[in-house]
Amino acid sequence: MNITEKVSYIKGLAEGLKLEESTKEGKILLAILDVLNDMAYQIEDIDSDLNDIADVVGDLDEAVLDIEDEVYGDHDDDDCDCGCCDDEDLYEITCPKCDNSITVDFDVIAAGGILCPNCGEPLEFDLSGLEEDIDED
Repeated sequence: MNITEKVSYIKGLAEGLKLEESTKEGKILLAILDVLNDMAYQIEDIDSDLNDIADVVGDLDEAVLDIEDEVYGDHDDDDCDCGCCDDEDLYEITCPKCDNSITVDFDVIAAGGILCPNCGEPLEFDLSGLEEDIDED
């Protein structure tokens, strides 16, 4: 039984008691029942609107996940249980133009550069000093 049905049931009980508006108690109880009835319908409307909003948010969430998969690839290293991703070193870089943080693997850095996925700024990586550091060790 939903709230509007419950209020209707209580109104039926009050009608069965034959409350009269001519008495003080009858006026108060009938006024309370009218307010309860209005509140029940407003709550029902709000509940319906909230369900509609939840559906839209769910659809938007799915669309965002689809876009993320399209832009960043259809895999998530955090959920990978294969063991192959544990050995891979990931590096976080920050775009100097938009301050967007990007996580990349060594292959991306070894390629020499990428475009920032946020603003399109070319990000270049210079590994020439890295080889000298390795030779000194």
